[in-house]
Amino acid sequence: MHFMEIKALDEQYVLQTYGRNPVAIDHGKGATLWDTEGKEYVDFTSGIGVCSLGYANEQWAKAIYDQAMKVGHISNLFYTEPYVRLAAKLVPAAGMSGVFFGNSGAEANEGMIKLARKYSFDKYGQGRATVITLKNSFHGRTITTLKATGQDHFHEYFFPFTEGFRYADANDMDSLLSAAGDDVCAVMMELIQGEGGVNPLQKDYVQAVAKLCAERDWLLLIDEVQTGVGRTGSLFAYQQFGVEPDVVTFAKGIAGGLPFGGFMANGKCRNVLGAGTHGSTFGGNPMAAAAANVVLDTMTPAFLQEVREKGEYLRRGIEALGSPYVSGVRGMGLMLGVGVQGMKHTELKDKLMAEGLLTLTAGSDTLRLLPPLVISREEMDRGLAIMKKVMA
Repeated sequence: MHFMEIKALDEQYVLQTYGRNPVAIDHGKGATLWDTEGKEYVDFTSGIGVCSLGYANEQWAKAIYDQAMKVGHISNLFYTEPYVRLAAKLVPAAGMSGVFFGNSGAEANEGMIKLARKYSFDKYGQGRATVITLKNSFHGRTITTLKATGQDHFHEYFFPFTEGFRYADANDMDSLLSAAGDDVCAVMMELIQGEGGVNPLQKDYVQAVAKLCAERDWLLLIDEVQTGVGRTGSLFAYQQFGVEPDVVTFAKGIAGGLPFGGFMANGKCRNVLGAGTHGSTFGGNPMAAAAANVVLDTMTPAFLQEVREKGEYLRRGIEALGSPYVSGVRGMGLMLGVGVQGMKHTELKDKLMAEGLLTLTAGSDTLRLLPPLVISREEMDRGLAIMKKVMA
């Protein structure tokens, strides 16, 4: 189908909840995509951080095919091999004790919040259920995770929202202490605020929050939906911050393109959720778990080192452009934010796309870059050349 045919069907039959770019993607290879009209693009988006192994990865596709020909779904009323193999690799690598598998980041964060509140209820009874989150954060689009999100413009339309959240300024312990109280059960945060503008938290702040949580028996909840599974150059970002979360969520890149997510708990939280307290029909789906095994097997120390090196290469390349439209570059690994000045970040994104480079936006003035982790130097160079041309 041609682009206009696809667009017409979308407008006729699909709820218009997305501001889609005027491009219909047809296929890809590595970190390069082609649209239905044959135009080529370097991809700095990876499906918003999902396609960690890029496109047309044969090992990933074979694992899905092989599992599909055995059983595509059977539910959690039965055991299957792919999810237990995944758990046996993921949990020790993360330094955690147990894992729950679901489908998405929002679902994972919902489950993490439920676990935190039940932990507190089991130990202290009612009245200790408030979760402190950070201003400028983003945790999902369900009713509860919208309320957990520390951005006012998300708190519209869908009233009444779930109660039990207060917000503190990032990197400000005084603000966090002001939000504290006897009703608090947990602190929940992203180590790099992705949707909020690709803003990394300060390491000493994160460690101070972890210390405070330990002192007050609050759970330390880390949302690694976007930062996890190699994106920042370690399996999880918290491994570079010197903290050990009580619960950590993951999604996006874990299955390389299939819907998959979940959360892991440490030893003291492992048994909080027992049989019947939480569930997910598609959680641990055999095909998605088979794909996730391929992704996780790829995350070797050497591969993660390459992610860090690629991130630094891309950062230096953008800084070397010397463009008056770039106010700075921040982030970790292959999760980078480019501060934009002198034009709207959405305008810059559109100009880059017209020249063959796909990027994302975040916050009010940031170009967000989340390339496939397998992106080549040649593909990065092509992307940088497009940036140089557009921002000359």
